[in-house]
Amino acid sequence: MQDVLHHIHSLMPMQDAARAACASRSFLNSWICHPNLDFSKDTLGLTENACQKDESARVFYSKVDHILERHSGIGVKKLKIQTHSGAKYNFPRSVLLNGSGDSIQYLHLTNCSFRPTVTFGGLRSLTRLHLCIVRITGDELGCLLSHSLALEKLELKSCNWIVYLKVPCLLQRLNYLLVYSCAKLKVIDNEAPNISNFTFGGNDTVQLSLGETSQMKNLTMHRCGSVLYARAELPSSMPNLEALTVHSQTERACAPMLCSKFLRLRHLSIALTGGPFYPAYDYLSLASFFDAAPSLETFNLDNVSIFADPEDLRQIRELQHHNLRIVKITGFSSAKSLIELTCHVLKSTTSLHNKSGKCSPLERDILMEGHRAVMAIRRYIEPRVPSTVKLHVLEPCSCHVVEL
Repeated sequence: MQDVLHHIHSLMPMQDAARAACASRSFLNSWICHPNLDFSKDTLGLTENACQKDESARVFYSKVDHILERHSGIGVKKLKIQTHSGAKYNFPRSVLLNGSGDSIQYLHLTNCSFRPTVTFGGLRSLTRLHLCIVRITGDELGCLLSHSLALEKLELKSCNWIVYLKVPCLLQRLNYLLVYSCAKLKVIDNEAPNISNFTFGGNDTVQLSLGETSQMKNLTMHRCGSVLYARAELPSSMPNLEALTVHSQTERACAPMLCSKFLRLRHLSIALTGGPFYPAYDYLSLASFFDAAPSLETFNLDNVSIFADPEDLRQIRELQHHNLRIVKITGFSSAKSLIELTCHVLKSTTSLHNKSGKCSPLERDILMEGHRAVMAIRRYIEPRVPSTVKLHVLEPCSCHVVEL
């Protein structure tokens, strides 16, 4: 019976488990072995306003330390600490020493300091590590990674103390790597051989040395020039890529027509977010991706905000995109090259969406461009829609009325 009660207790959220331990002796002993520890202002009952005061911050630290010091460390599978913005919590490494953290499978730290050293024993069962706004250096992270051989998923967000990130070859199970907005990062040196999913967001000066990339199936990049980089470099370095997402604020050159192919690419998303004053981009050049990806099924073009007036439309060599089923263009504008690209893919598309998203306050120039885009669709695109293609145009709603 006691084992059943302990099992029930282990399935409770941390707050409920703590309350049960206070109310029942039967649950008191099992509390020190609770497997899921989740510390935040909400789980500790601290209000938003209180968390902004130094005294409340000290209360937060005190409560977390109190629980961790009294927890046996046995059986912990998930440890999550999310301090409020601006907090300076030092994660107590002692709770992970001498094998006390060997059962942890998921470690999530936010807004704190974490300083593992060469004497740190590592986390033998850790499969997922998520660090967000954590003060940790590349060397300190290396100490942790080199002793966490079961790691499968590594996420680093806004860890601004890391300059050189090295992912050791010992991480044979690592298949997912996310590195985003690490302001001082200069180099990513990956030696883990089996990464199949990689997300990077940051400066275009960061040197990417990804090692063995033949296993890569899903790639997301948020950096300037990523469209050109994707078309020119990836077909040869990532031949098994199946899903590609690129976000770019600056594209100094158009996507080139090349012989290289994405033979297995099925899903492609491109976002160009240069804004209305960004020099006109030749969207028709994106047809290079269609030519390179014979297995392409879906294409999403997002956040288009380049303003131009439609003129005589260009045409390029017709290509049969037999697998292309869905094209979605969010924030459609009247840019001439965008209309040309749309016309180019019409014959091989079964569903074309011009999606403006949820109704929300918009600036006048954006509204006017939306109306111009609708007129461009009516004039240049609708007459070219084959009977086999379904065209859905989501126009600005009636609450967005402007004089054109």
